[in-house]
Amino acid sequence: MFASKDSLLTRPSGGYNIARSVRLRSSATAYFNRTLTTPTNNKIWTWSSWVKRGTLGSAQILLSSDVGTSNTTWLEFGFDAADTFTITAYATDSNTTSAVFRDPSAWYHIIVAFDSTQATAANRCKIYVNGVQQTLTGSGFTLNAGYGINSAQATAIGFRNWTPSGRYFDGYLTEINFVDGQQLTPSSFGSTNAITGVWQPAKYTGTYGNNGFYLNFSDNSAVTTSSNVGIGKDFSGNGNYWTSNSINVTAYSGTPPNNVNYDSMTDVPTLTSATAANYCVMNPLDTQNTSSVAQGNQYISFSAVNYGHSRATMSIPDGSYWEVAAGGTDYLMLGVANSTAFSSFNWAGSWAIYQSDGKVYNNGAAITGVLATFTTNDVIGFAVKGNKLYIAKNNTWLNSGNPVAQTGSVASSLSSEIFPYIGNGGGAAGTPSAYFNAGQRPFSYTPPTGYVALNTYNLPTSTITNGAAYMNAVARSGTGATATVAIAFQPDWIWSKCRTNAVDNLLQDSNRGYANTLFSNLSLAEDTTNSYAITTSSTGYGFNGTNGINGSGRTYVDWVWKAGGTAVTNNDGSVASQVSVGATQGFSVVTFTAPSSGNFSAGHGLGVTPGMVITKVRGRVTSWITWHNQLNSGSPGTTYYVELNTTGGQSTFASVWGSTGVTPSVIGMGVGASCAASDTIVAYCFSAVAGYSAFGSYDGNNVADGSFVYLGFRPRFIMIKSTSASTEWVMIDTARSSYNLSETALYANRDYTESTIGDVNDVDILSNGFKLRNNTGFVNASQTYIYAAFAENPFKYALAR
Repeated sequence: MFASKDSLLTRPSGGYNIARSVRLRSSATAYFNRTLTTPTNNKIWTWSSWVKRGTLGSAQILLSSDVGTSNTTWLEFGFDAADTFTITAYATDSNTTSAVFRDPSAWYHIIVAFDSTQATAANRCKIYVNGVQQTLTGSGFTLNAGYGINSAQATAIGFRNWTPSGRYFDGYLTEINFVDGQQLTPSSFGSTNAITGVWQPAKYTGTYGNNGFYLNFSDNSAVTTSSNVGIGKDFSGNGNYWTSNSINVTAYSGTPPNNVNYDSMTDVPTLTSATAANYCVMNPLDTQNTSSVAQGNQYISFSAVNYGHSRATMSIPDGSYWEVAAGGTDYLMLGVANSTAFSSFNWAGSWAIYQSDGKVYNNGAAITGVLATFTTNDVIGFAVKGNKLYIAKNNTWLNSGNPVAQTGSVASSLSSEIFPYIGNGGGAAGTPSAYFNAGQRPFSYTPPTGYVALNTYNLPTSTITNGAAYMNAVARSGTGATATVAIAFQPDWIWSKCRTNAVDNLLQDSNRGYANTLFSNLSLAEDTTNSYAITTSSTGYGFNGTNGINGSGRTYVDWVWKAGGTAVTNNDGSVASQVSVGATQGFSVVTFTAPSSGNFSAGHGLGVTPGMVITKVRGRVTSWITWHNQLNSGSPGTTYYVELNTTGGQSTFASVWGSTGVTPSVIGMGVGASCAASDTIVAYCFSAVAGYSAFGSYDGNNVADGSFVYLGFRPRFIMIKSTSASTEWVMIDTARSSYNLSETALYANRDYTESTIGDVNDVDILSNGFKLRNNTGFVNASQTYIYAAFAENPFKYALAR
């Protein structure tokens, strides 16, 4: 469900947009340097920058003073090899974030606010990411110490310029503000968008001090050497320009693809225009047997291993164009791939041209009549529209193709969700490489009329721009008394779990009434004693003081959904149902009564086939019979189900979903299969909404560098269950894990606390999906898993996490 791309939401409130960034390539040893002058106050300063990471998992410097290891005043900060953010001084002073930062798909806003004159050690160094102050570990910094980061000495951006030198930053930088003499807060550099709830840039309007500077990299007329002109230009008014080193801003000319090393980018953290936004790059988190994804993730190379692959960070919207320049040796595969199978050269859902023979392959089989051999430095262009793929070699379209007229495509009936793909079709025989360009640097050839670059501005606008309007996860502390929680809506389903004590999962909804409670980890009948009383209002909900739901000294999490308020009668099925339905967010709460015998159906009101249905007989001891669209490899039919209250994998039972199954209008059930005669039943029904919710499956790979799952949004809540083995129903949310690594899982089928089972659910929550970070049976063994996920924000607006 998407609205038009042309929306006020494509412009941040306040109208402040960024035009350009600079790419620093660590492989080129690129950086900026300057010798600072006498500071206003070298004990007090603030650095603010927007950062998009390229290479992950290595130590990389954003800013360092250059005074050598013999001087006790040097200081540097950046990412360490564990992907945490670290600030370190020679005199053993340091702070490191507890969070890790390894999302290469979007931008981070990072602030280091320093004041060594503060009496409290915790106030001397503050680090903010996307407007949120970070939890820090380490020794901290010495009272009244002056460090070289703001002194009259040599300083570098993107490089440690002292022995041992190196630690070059790989990625993108823009909107760098350095303020000498003030320790500032995020409000000086950003604000929260009133519509999306996402942190966004704001123009800094204060003073800079003697050594202060402002780099926005908008002057790409030249490299910067000895004057305030070019890519290192200071726009603060101070004239504190930075010399550029190994940074290429020379406008390319002649034979393509000599633009592959061009470093002035239109990849920015605002939705500025169709040509300036957050751009698609190759995804180092979504690879197999890949040797290297580098140079701001625009370059990929493969070692001599079998069939390496990589997908890009963005699903391809209709009417998109991108280019790949061939490099390295033979066996390069270039094209598109779907989001599922990713294990060998011959897999379903891929369309790619093969460098070795020039043929286009679909599902591993050559497509007859499409042939165009290519070699190093040839530019292969791709256009996708109307589920058709067009391929060009050096601006000549294969198969007499015409993307504008939409004739001569090399493939049609593409998957509904596909990604740019680069692979090694020769396996161990080849070591190819390629340069990916989604439009963040100049294209080698003009895109066909009506086709746009791959960036977030050109993504469709979701009907739900802020997930918190329909679903929320709330972490709270119990009070032992009456308490209220404010959210943006009146809830229709509240799922509460105590984090610190072994208390059951408590599920209450507006259809059944909040005096009645079910327990997802138990097969028990509904509790009707009002033991866990909840009240609701248009602005949230409230609790009493009982230990089960609001005990003093305990912590809790609530997962809260909005449906449609007061239920209405639905007669779509063979029995009448009472339905509270929110079609916009794809969620309904349904109650109905089974007949005396036979198969039957009840309307759910969503108007589309749900992605997941959770059912429970209210008045008897029965399991939570659950349907998911990916059971039985995507064909659940009328017999496949899983049980929410057990660890079991998928099972079959005749007519468990009646004779109709789950359809766009009804839930089928069978008396004697999923219920008994005259049972009263509740069903929670969910349909996928683009940019807000997703219900899919993935295959675990049983390694610490786990599977990546693309959602098209930054998730707020994820539930994961293996269908091929006995494992827990893992539930992760960003209310309890505000930054990565997210590992504080709870279980729908257990009353466990967060700490009862060890860290076996490691997940990184990302701007466009999630990444498994442990080789465990709960989330990433060699098994098939289903999931349900709900968004904080669509990827169009989301920041890196």
